[in-house]
Amino acid sequence: MSRPPQKADYRLLAKVAKLYYEQGLRQREIADRLHLSRPKVSRLINQAHDEGIVQIIIIPRPGNYHELEDEVEEKFNLHEVIITEVNPADTQEIVSEKIGMTAADYLLRTLQDKDVLGVSWGTTISAMVNALQPTVAKKTQIVQLIGGLGPPEAEAHANILCQRMSQILRSKLTLISAPGIVDTQEIRQIFLSDRYVQAAFDLFSSIDVAYVGIGAPTPNSVIMRDGSIITQKELEYLKALGAVGDIALRFFDAEGQLVRSTIDERVIGISLEEIQQIERVVGIAGGPQKPEVIRGALKGGWVNVLVTDQITAEQLLGVEEPSHESDSIEAEPA
Repeated sequence: MSRPPQKADYRLLAKVAKLYYEQGLRQREIADRLHLSRPKVSRLINQAHDEGIVQIIIIPRPGNYHELEDEVEEKFNLHEVIITEVNPADTQEIVSEKIGMTAADYLLRTLQDKDVLGVSWGTTISAMVNALQPTVAKKTQIVQLIGGLGPPEAEAHANILCQRMSQILRSKLTLISAPGIVDTQEIRQIFLSDRYVQAAFDLFSSIDVAYVGIGAPTPNSVIMRDGSIITQKELEYLKALGAVGDIALRFFDAEGQLVRSTIDERVIGISLEEIQQIERVVGIAGGPQKPEVIRGALKGGWVNVLVTDQITAEQLLGVEEPSHESDSIEAEPA
């Protein structure tokens, strides 16, 4: 005849739990004091959890948004969301700076020896690089994802960003020694025939993690500031095709579908299809102009880690218009 299961000794469970959690005794010390075996103490601690005698409550500090991060992760099937706190009155410049600092913390936390990092360009990426601190990861490599855009002396220029990042992390560096966009497809082919440019392109398939900005094609955006990247006519052309955002000058619509255009044929850099093959793609963006843009990038699956602010994250969880099927579109500028 089998023995009936023993009733829980709640007095003993509470005693062990108090010694372990309140007085900070190690399990071996509890075992010696109560004349129990070490495995018995371990089982009693686990049983105290099962019986509800021990309940763990996580109390986040102000400025942490764990629940909001979880909700965005679940809604868009992301690996991780990292949210920083901003004020509603903050300018886009301040928001970008705060998000960049948070992205730098994430990079340093996750950086591993021998990592190959792909880096795009832009003001938020620049803020991330500005906030980086030297680290001890060994044999890392920085790969530029798109050629230089805008004035070569600008802080957001991809070549300068990658050079600074390489110096801070003491990483090997592979640059794309070419403009990010040229006037014709024929000129693009000439640059692609350069062995140094091709060497950078050959490394795209080896990238472990990419850090990318998510841009919005608006008149005051960084791609429009001096007319050397995208002209007003090209901006209107992209909007007519439904473009709401870009990653490394590769444009997508509100549903995340790739918007194909003649501009693609002039860009010297990684494609969205190549970006999608990278295991971890960290999108770094936020601010009042970015919710629709970020939502499109997330719907398209172009990024799987997001660094943003709490206001943008809340808007990402807001009510959306019913989705509709959207195929890639191609047309000529008017």
